[in-house]
Amino acid sequence: MTERVFVATDVGGTFTDLVCFSESTDSGIQQLKTAKSDTTPPNFEAGVLNVLDKAQVNVHDIDVMAHGTTVVINALTERKGSKTALITSKGFRDILEIGRGNRPDFFNLNYQKPEPYVPRYLRYQIEERISYLGEVQTSLNLDCLPEMLKSMKSEGVEAIAICLLNAYINPDHERAIAAAIANYDDEFEVICSYQVSREWREYERTSTTVLSAYVQPIASRYLENLSLGLKERDFQGQLYVMQSNCGVDTLQAAKQVPITMVESGPASGFWGAAALGKIIGEKNIIALDIGGTTAKCTLINNGEVPISSDYYIERSQTSAGYPIMVPVVDLVEIGNGGGSIAWVDEFSKLHVGPQSAGALPGPVAYGKGGLNITTTDANLALGRINADYFCGGEIKADMQGVESSLQQLADKLSLTPAEVARGVIRIANNNMVNALKLVSINKGHDPRDFTMVAFGGGGAMHACALATELGIKKVIIPATAAVFSAWGMMMSDIRRDRLMTYLCAFDSSKVTAINEQIQQLKNELHDSFIEENMPQERISYQVFGKFRYQNQEHSIEVPMPIELVANEVASVTELFQQMYEKEYTYRLDSAVELVGLHLVGQAEISKIKVSKKKPSGRFLSEAIKGERLVDYALEGAHKAVIYNGDLFEPNMSFSGPAIIEQTGTTIVVHPNQDVSIDDYLNIIITKSE
Repeated sequence: MTERVFVATDVGGTFTDLVCFSESTDSGIQQLKTAKSDTTPPNFEAGVLNVLDKAQVNVHDIDVMAHGTTVVINALTERKGSKTALITSKGFRDILEIGRGNRPDFFNLNYQKPEPYVPRYLRYQIEERISYLGEVQTSLNLDCLPEMLKSMKSEGVEAIAICLLNAYINPDHERAIAAAIANYDDEFEVICSYQVSREWREYERTSTTVLSAYVQPIASRYLENLSLGLKERDFQGQLYVMQSNCGVDTLQAAKQVPITMVESGPASGFWGAAALGKIIGEKNIIALDIGGTTAKCTLINNGEVPISSDYYIERSQTSAGYPIMVPVVDLVEIGNGGGSIAWVDEFSKLHVGPQSAGALPGPVAYGKGGLNITTTDANLALGRINADYFCGGEIKADMQGVESSLQQLADKLSLTPAEVARGVIRIANNNMVNALKLVSINKGHDPRDFTMVAFGGGGAMHACALATELGIKKVIIPATAAVFSAWGMMMSDIRRDRLMTYLCAFDSSKVTAINEQIQQLKNELHDSFIEENMPQERISYQVFGKFRYQNQEHSIEVPMPIELVANEVASVTELFQQMYEKEYTYRLDSAVELVGLHLVGQAEISKIKVSKKKPSGRFLSEAIKGERLVDYALEGAHKAVIYNGDLFEPNMSFSGPAIIEQTGTTIVVHPNQDVSIDDYLNIIITKSE
């Protein structure tokens, strides 16, 4: 019997997830198995190999493996990247500190800008100048380069970021510097801004290049170690790496520009939500991913996952953060997950997050030394999580520790432990509702017109309460909710993006010039695909234009024909007007201009094809584990029926209050809600009529 085996692994902040899908090419029989193991920083590849062992997957049998990782975002947020230097145009040494004037804490006179990743003494200037038209105004002078490199070597620099003024339109000087460095010393990791971004805005482009250089050595080593570890186990399949643009790419391409992996975990989950929506006929989705550390959400409109190059890390109410100008799924992320810590401020006010207990010591219930109550502990105290089936029965919940820590928090607030636990859940839910509003209401969408797809270890715990608050009529918990980001990787194609700044009035007289630029981008992408022997019939392209009203600052991305003709200018302009009005509630009687082009190239790879499950005749009663008293916070305490979700079959149905316990997650079904199981074993929750 011939079998095709697909594996996806997702390294999260707390756990490393695995999904293994196998299909007999003879009988068509499909098998799916999942596993979780602890994430193992700083050697993340060890966690991947561990979860393969735990799932008893023979690496030799794997045909296709997709991998997503937090190694890039962790290196950035934990400041564990490589020592990096910056080479820039003379006069622009301080661009990282000057930044923008958009400080969020506007009225704080003591506001401090975020500390640059490259200190001033490691920022070097070189004589050259290219105009905004791409013309050389001052020739490149490399005389000072040997002394610069000698200084960098003495300072222990590992990576060099090269970002010159206007290099997005003419990168010749950057190429020349990179070549000269390679001739002098090939031990440096070097990355140029044109390799990362071909868009304008000098500060954002410099920040992106610096952050990419900062993570380049550590990400490259990590991917190399993972590849070697798999080869030692006789891996002979194709390894792909998840990108932040909802596609995968080859190992070699990912190693060259690893910053594109910065949000690979959330991207795969949201892509999975869109793919699931297409399978079950749901095109408008609010996707919610709640893990151990954070909650992330995005809005999928008409089956399209939003992608933006206006992305920041560490941006908050008190920090401007750091821009990263690469294609990233447009999401909102907050510090609220299962490990988020509840704490009391100096005004005796209860907060939840953004601090997290992580995997070590973890929630108090882990019994690993954690002393701070987390969202998970509050769910245990309220009976929403089964203390006797904690983490799928792998951990014995330390309920004595939970009660003790909860009592200490209650004493600070002059409340009962139960009231504090309810408060923790309600505050966490409120934080998540605000995030969901940012991706829906704030962008001109009514959440009542969407279906919620919730996943991650904690998504199903909170989804029904959040949907009720927002008026969302249907909640879907995927069959593989606990490892859904890994599942989403299996549904992804290779995707590469090319973005460039191209400024012109958008009218019929510019059509020929615009098409020439699109063709240039298409040729670049086509060459990269052909170099890797990807069949042409599997390659497709899609183009977007970045438009704005004349003289405005920011733009909106609008889909365009791959080859524009003069009579389509009016329809593209009208589409821009509609999208602009939807987001900002008005139109302007002003000329429209094109400020950039975005070409997406996709190469189809072997993906899993999900088939419907056939019922075996099992009765719903066989999935009932018992009953227990569950506190639903707002609806009070109710006796809930406890179900073993791993025994569900298509067409089963029942009503809440109920708790569904599955391997890796718990689903809280509130009173006055109905549950049904669809043909793919997804759990559908709706409000009772």
